[in-house]
Amino acid sequence: MTTDQRDAPRKPAGETLHLVPEPVWEARRQAPAYTPEAFEREGFIHCTDGDANLLGVANTFYLDDPRPYLVLVLDLDRLRSPVRYEDPAQIYPHIYGPINREAVVAVRRAVRLADGSFSKIV
Repeated sequence: MTTDQRDAPRKPAGETLHLVPEPVWEARRQAPAYTPEAFEREGFIHCTDGDANLLGVANTFYLDDPRPYLVLVLDLDRLRSPVRYEDPAQIYPHIYGPINREAVVAVRRAVRLADGSFSKIV
């Protein structure tokens, strides 16, 4: 795959997942669109395709954050912001703009064990 192919926007299809601290989601869920804490700094929203992949991300990057986490299930066809799969495996889409409410089709819970690790998504 060439760099141009990898960096080109992929037509959104199906669903992807976004991990969010529960207090952040609760504070912003009534807004017409959602942007995470790091959006201003990073310029895009991190997502992950598949529960197992998301648990891997959570345990790699958020293990030391004690807050409870939720998982937003996003319908890529309903997203208004551009989506790009920029990773070689094509499982970590970036959303270049806010997540409009209609794209959030479910909110699930990331279950944590006593040691803080993420064990499953319910």
